Amino acid sequence: MENICALVAQCGLGTIKGQILPVSGGLMHKMYKVNTTTGTYAVKCLNPEIMSRPDAMKNYAEAERLEKILEDNKLPIVAALSFDGRKMLSISGRHYYIFPWQEGEITDFNDISHDQSYKAGEILGRIHGIDAKNISQEEPTLSEVDFAKLLESAKAKDSEIVPLLEANMLLLVKAQEKLNEARKNLPAMRAISNDDMDPKNIMWHDGNAYVIDLECLGYSNPISSCLDVALQWSGTVSSRFNKDNLEAFFKGYLNAYDNGFRSYDDLFGIAFTWIEWLEYNIRRALGLVSNDAEEIRLGEVETENTINRIKYLASVETDICIVLKALRDENKSVKQ
Repeated sequence: MENICALVAQCGLGTIKGQILPVSGGLMHKMYKVNTTTGTYAVKCLNPEIMSRPDAMKNYAEAERLEKILEDNKLPIVAALSFDGRKMLSISGRHYYIFPWQEGEITDFNDISHDQSYKAGEILGRIHGIDAKNISQEEPTLSEVDFAKLLESAKAKDSEIVPLLEANMLLLVKAQEKLNEARKNLPAMRAISNDDMDPKNIMWHDGNAYVIDLECLGYSNPISSCLDVALQWSGTVSSRFNKDNLEAFFKGYLNAYDNGFRSYDDLFGIAFTWIEWLEYNIRRALGLVSNDAEEIRLGEVETENTINRIKYLASVETDICIVLKALRDENKSVKQ
């Protein structure tokens, strides 16, 4: 907490009132609520392991640049505050962002409404519509997780995740194959995107949406991004697929931005992007990311959660593809 006190003083935010309170919800970084004589703020302490990666500073600088573009385009975002022209702040080797405190509640993963799905789709569509363009065909970035090798490492460490990996090895290999096949078939496009705009990263206040956690802003394929985020808003994260929410998300998205593409059912494999989050958490669970006991436990929990999501996605593939195919059929009837 000493760093946060020093940060508040350094930024001229007044005197701290009451306790500095941790805010739950983040899986990567730590967030705190800080009341001062000048207002209420959210202070994000960035994960040291993430910040030690070679491209971290460059990626965060790019996200800050794109965040300003979203602000200029009047997107409903909660942007980090700037101090002397800088958003990222450093004290004692740790890195921080300070945000104005946003009242509201995170989306309830178990009770996502049609209206919330529509608005989320609309926001993502507005973001993609800012600077979308066709590009030259490039070699896709394929997922190359060696699950057999990770299982060997887990056995060597007598890890709790061994039974999980053993029981789901075939599923994980198949999921990765489908993911890579879908990436090979993506149309060559690029747009500003917020690929991390899942339900936990939108807050709601008086029916209005506010996007938080914008550190993942970057350029990506809007078709891949749309499908991935749409599936999360349709309830697949909590194993509660709702076809009406998936339809609502796409209605909002296509109302805000329509590039004419409709063959999302051919790209269902994008749903298995979770493979890469799984790899990170397996490594986390094995102490390959950090030897911190809390980090290892988080890795174990998220390994199980993520494998369950992948299993669930595989089980509802047919139901999802019925909705996605309908988008294509509707587009044909409109053109006729």
